Amino acid sequence: MAGTSSSSNSSQGSSSASGQQQGTEQPYQTGLNAQLVLQGQTGDIHYSYYLPQGYDTSRSYPMMVVMPGYDMMWFGEDSSGSNLNWNGFLCWTQLEEEMIVVSAQLTDWGETSAQQAIELTEYFLNHFAVNPDRVYAAGYSAGGETMSRAVAMRPDLYAAYLHGASQWDGEYAPIAQNGVAVYIFMAENDEYYGSQRARDAYDNLYAAYENAGRTPQEIEQVLQLQVPDNEYFHQRGFYGNYHGAGNVVFEEESILNWIISHSK
Repeated sequence: MAGTSSSSNSSQGSSSASGQQQGTEQPYQTGLNAQLVLQGQTGDIHYSYYLPQGYDTSRSYPMMVVMPGYDMMWFGEDSSGSNLNWNGFLCWTQLEEEMIVVSAQLTDWGETSAQQAIELTEYFLNHFAVNPDRVYAAGYSAGGETMSRAVAMRPDLYAAYLHGASQWDGEYAPIAQNGVAVYIFMAENDEYYGSQRARDAYDNLYAAYENAGRTPQEIEQVLQLQVPDNEYFHQRGFYGNYHGAGNVVFEEESILNWIISHSK
């Protein structure tokens, strides 16, 4: 999908370079590249991304596309980059395996935002050293509404998806038909969505996988649901605001590694 990228506040962090971006004379900047704008078919997409140190265009890197919740979306220049101190972005940069990490600040959580998430994914597939068999997605709250739509609209793009503290707005059959792995995480007493929405999403995805011919053992390999009770959060220092505490999923390295263990 066509698009051009510009920067309103060019790269931060490390600036060592090890390659040339296709169609430009500018070197890639490793580390955090912040507050960029992709001028795409659906309008301006405000995003940032991370490249591992020593990024090498001859290699093929896994990539995570992660969307934040409502309070880190795009509300104008004053909000620019507000998602970059969020562990839902940073956690993927701290894993043992080197990854490209992309995050956008979208303006809604409906079909337009889902199309923009897809367009951003395709832009990176076309312009960076991304392994197309290991592209992943994650969404939290409003970002989960967006990414559940995006992954269902283009399940051919994503190997696995982490759905954190959100409702499922996408379809189910395309997920199963394309074998996308899904991990659903929701607090039992999430004040905003309620945990039943997570259970409904799991049940609908399970049925879709059954209809696609998967056995229970096969479904268990690609579909997981975790609905922790209050004590789980108390042990981690959270008392109340269990919806916001759902961000703790990005501190669970076993879950992160489950996501990136899958491939197309």
